[in-house]
Amino acid sequence: MDGGERKPQVSQYGSVDPAPPKPTGAIEEWTAVLCNEAEPMFQRMRAVFSLRNQRTDAACLALCEGFSSNSALLRHEIAYVLGQMQNPVALPTLTERLEDVSEHVMVRHEAAEAMGAIGDRSVVETLKRYTNDPLPEVAESCVVALDLLAWVAGSEFETTEW
Repeated sequence: MDGGERKPQVSQYGSVDPAPPKPTGAIEEWTAVLCNEAEPMFQRMRAVFSLRNQRTDAACLALCEGFSSNSALLRHEIAYVLGQMQNPVALPTLTERLEDVSEHVMVRHEAAEAMGAIGDRSVVETLKRYTNDPLPEVAESCVVALDLLAWVAGSEFETTEW
């Protein structure tokens, strides 16, 4: 790269994040930035990835606080990273996002996929209820999440026996 350009780094989750995590800080500091509507979106996204990289229950719950944001983009990214974290403490909040029909479709879709990625079968009935959602993005994401849960449990893909 020329002129001091930075190359995007692959995260510990194998993804290239749209904003780099901050190298230092604390959960409380990152949560404050995440939840502050006056902060630039880039800084709020940095807080998302900083919290994700902590891999703790406290960081996971701090991310869940971010669902109060006015930004559907940010809420979608939070659901995505909660799926990466695979921490079951996020399941009640992800379930709320999926069940909230006034929530943006992309947030609902990402919440469903995150629920499947976490791998906890306690969400099977909830996901099944939304496989017939009128929004195909939500319905199909629930099917994908259920198939992932079945696969994790040792079953085959594309099963209707969730």
